[in-house]
Parts: sequence; structure tokens; C-alpha cells
Amino acid sequence: MISGDVGERVLARATWRLVPLMAVCYFFAYLDRTNLSVAALTMNKQLGLSATAYGLGAGLLFVGYVLLDAPSNLILHRVGARVWMARIMVVWGIVASACAAIQGETSFFVLRFLLGVAEAGFFPGMILYLGYWFPAARRATVTGLFMIAVPLSTAIGAPLGGLLLGLDGVGGLPGWRWLFLLEGVPSILLGVLLLWLLPNRPADARWLSAEEREWITSTLAREDAAVPAMPVRRAVLHPRVIALGLVYFAIAFGLYGLGFWMPTILKTSLGLANLPVTLLTALPYAIGAIAMVWWGRRCDRIGRPVAYTLAPMAVGGVVLAVSAFLTSAPWLGYVGLCACAIGVMAAFPCFWTLPSAFLSGAAVAAGIGVINSIGNLSGFLGPYWVGWMTDLFGSSQWGLVTIGAVMVAGAVLVSRLRVAP
Repeated sequence: MISGDVGERVLARATWRLVPLMAVCYFFAYLDRTNLSVAALTMNKQLGLSATAYGLGAGLLFVGYVLLDAPSNLILHRVGARVWMARIMVVWGIVASACAAIQGETSFFVLRFLLGVAEAGFFPGMILYLGYWFPAARRATVTGLFMIAVPLSTAIGAPLGGLLLGLDGVGGLPGWRWLFLLEGVPSILLGVLLLWLLPNRPADARWLSAEEREWITSTLAREDAAVPAMPVRRAVLHPRVIALGLVYFAIAFGLYGLGFWMPTILKTSLGLANLPVTLLTALPYAIGAIAMVWWGRRCDRIGRPVAYTLAPMAVGGVVLAVSAFLTSAPWLGYVGLCACAIGVMAAFPCFWTLPSAFLSGAAVAAGIGVINSIGNLSGFLGPYWVGWMTDLFGSSQWGLVTIGAVMVAGAVLVSRLRVAP
């Protein structure tokens, strides 16, 4: 629990000065990563991409991404977040805009891989950065506020992408090229701004008083001292780190398996035009944004992060798997897609409180990077798997059943995991 006027004042100030900025950056990170799902509504046909090729290209981003997460976090821990995060954002913004130059399968695969390399380290770095500022009793709440960017990037980004597709023919370019070109620019601009707006640590924050800086520093130092020290080499191979990576794989399997395919699934099953499809895609993520913040606050208040992680995973996975068989009632199938998306969103903030329960210092930096790397393998496998199953069976049904089963398996694993030191 947080007590004292100084504590509440300094955490409120840090929340409102840092978390909105971080969320805006992550909004564009996730948008540049997943706007492909909207571009695919017209791009795939124009370029002649099969469902399997599209799923492979969507997932290749995560091959480059997972290779560099842990090294990136260790660099951030050493050199500071300000310069490192600015570098990441500028480079990925350039590559995201360059995706407008895709000509066929080869350039599609190459640019998606390079986008993953460019973005690697951003998300785990931001999770690590929150740990530099907020004690454990507040971390699920601020993580939920930061990660609200994920559902909002779809809730806002999908309709925005639908409107950008409407630029088709302007300047002789198809709408999907305009989508990539324009949506990469804000990341470049935000990356430059981070050099002025993102302090490395509380000790560097001029907008805090000396008393407030001391309060944060001493509070977090006491928490770190309560966690046994662990060498980085041991942390990256620790059984609990690997297990948490597998749990995160299950959560992210639902996130990316649905995220890259939901517009296409809805268009096929409901037979709607592009703009209504993007609006329907946005709805579960808009609700998920509310669920993420509310569920994270409850987790901090009750103090049971394992239970608050597994419950939405299990419910979302079961509902999605069952609804996938309701092919004669596509709107009930849509309810299943919504339930899964909302469950994924709610699980995120509670899950990311778990690594710091048994890791500290450089070990937590490396551990978060490893967990994110393992989890984001599903970013490659999820989209590719759904695409392959769609080509194999002629529908997305069994791909969705698989997503639900993986999420339930992840819920079972986290229920058996001991995260205390």
C-alpha cells in the first residue's frame, strides 16, 4: 500500500507526466506493427498474396523482434531510457513508412522483418522503465494505463486505416500505400521529442522536488533490497522466467492471432464493406481498454496478480473456442472474438507485475526481455498458424479454436506458477 502525502503526490505527478507520453508512443508502436491487418483488405489482392504468405509476412516482424529484446533491455539499463527509446522510435518510424514501397512477397517479407528489428526492445524497455518509477503496489494500475495504447490503437487505428484506404488513387498511389506512409511519420516525431520529455530516472526529473525524488528512490531501493539478487546469466535461464515467457506466449497468441486476422475474418463471415468491418474490429478493443484499466486497479487493490492474470485468459479462450463452431450464427461468432480480445487486454497489466516479484536490478531487465521474446514468438506463429489453417480448411474456424486452447493452457500454467522469491 502507498501511504503518506508525499508518496501519493509524487506517484500522481509521475503518472500524469510519464504514462500518457509512454502510452502515446506505444499507440504508434502497436499501430505501425498491426496496421497491416487493415492494409490487407486491399493489399493482398493487389499484390497476389495468399493467406499463408500474408500470415508469414505478418509474423516475420517478430522474428527480428524477439532476437534483440533482452540485449536491448540491458543496454537501456546501462545507458538510460531517454536516448535509447528515442533511437528505437525514429528507426522504426522510418521503416514503417518504407512499407509503402512493398512490391511483392520478397519485399513484404524483408520489410516486415526489418520493422521487427527496428522496434525490438521498445515494449520490454517501457515495462522496465515503469519499474524505475513505481512501487509494486501501483504497478498493475500504471501498466494498465500504459498498455491501454494496445486496444486504443485498434479501436482508433482500424477506422483511421479504413479512412486512409479511401485515399486510393490520390497521387497515383493505392490507399494501403498511403496508410503505411502516413502512419509511420508520428513515430519519428515522437522519437525526437523523447530526447526532451523522458527523464532516465527519478533523480533526473526536474519537475519533482528533492523530497519527491528521494521518496521514489528510497522506496524502490527498499523493494529491490527485499528481492534476493540474481546474476543476469541465471535470470535469463531461470525456470520461472521461462514459464512466464510461455504464459505470455499464450496471451500474445490471442492478441496477434486475432489482431492480424479479425478484419479479414469479419469481412468474410459478415460480408460487409471495409469501413463497417474496421468499426466492428474497433469495438472489442474499445471495451478492452476500459477492462484493462479497471482490472489492473482491482489487481493492485486485491493483491492477487496470478488469479487476475489467469481468469480473463481462461474465460476469453473458452468463449472463443466455443463460438468458433457457431458458423451458422456469425454474429455470435463475433461475440466470441470480442470476449477473447477483452480477456487478452485484461490479463496484460496483471501479468507484467509478476517478473519483479522475484527479480531486481539488471536481472529484471534481462528477465523482462527474455519473457517478452518468448511471448512474442506467438507474434510469428499466431498469424501464420491462422493463415495456414485458413488455407488448409477453407475457413478460420480451427485457427480460432487453437487460439482459445492455447490461452486456456496458459491460464493453467500460470495457476501453478510460484512467483515469490
